[in-house]
Amino acid sequence: MTGRTLVDAVVLAAGKGTRMKSDLPKVLHELAGRPLLAHVLATARAAGVERTVVVVGHQADRVRELCAAPDLVFVVQEPQLGTGHAVQVAAPALRDGGWTVILAGDVPLLTVATLRRLIDGTRASGAAATVLTCVVADAGAYGRIVKDARGNLVRIVEARDATPRELAIGEFNSGVYCFRTDCLREALAELTTDNDQGEYYLTDTLGWLVARGDAVSTVTTSDSAEVVGINTVAELAAAERLFAARQRG
Repeated sequence: MTGRTLVDAVVLAAGKGTRMKSDLPKVLHELAGRPLLAHVLATARAAGVERTVVVVGHQADRVRELCAAPDLVFVVQEPQLGTGHAVQVAAPALRDGGWTVILAGDVPLLTVATLRRLIDGTRASGAAATVLTCVVADAGAYGRIVKDARGNLVRIVEARDATPRELAIGEFNSGVYCFRTDCLREALAELTTDNDQGEYYLTDTLGWLVARGDAVSTVTTSDSAEVVGINTVAELAAAERLFAARQRG
């Protein structure tokens, strides 16, 4: 990145990870000898993030103990009422006047280059927010990117709330975002639980910004491996193989 940029990050790391078949918090399962969360934090630092707020929940003390560092602030999400709620919990620890990247603690293969491209793209476009997306044939359970006829983002719809037409959309939400921090704060204050899960969806902040007339842009990665979340032992094993292949070049 060029120029002085005030960039914070929020990393969502509160989940229990029931499908991992272990009492260990999901973000502490290891990939290539390091916790999943450690990979995410290292990528953020290398991309120019100066301060990261880690949202913890399940075994919060254990996560804090194993991943503590001077540039990290830990906040506890209890109860856990959705991704939007997690960022609401983190928001008081964010610095004013810059940008905030939002990352998932169980998505360890995101590259520094892609994260830098996301941050730089948000700054250059003047957008209130930018979403990292990926295009595949079948987006499965991922939230779909709904755009207007001109290709502008309108909203993100969760798969469980989507119509059949929306489910046919191949461009999906990676769960990685960059916001202007002031816009993020304003949008978080407007979240409601009017959805199938009765939770605060972070994705609803984007629809609110668009409705207000703010620009919300997208940056796309062509490598779906970068945005794969780890939810099961099998997915962790697959990520190990992808990581090893990447290291071999």
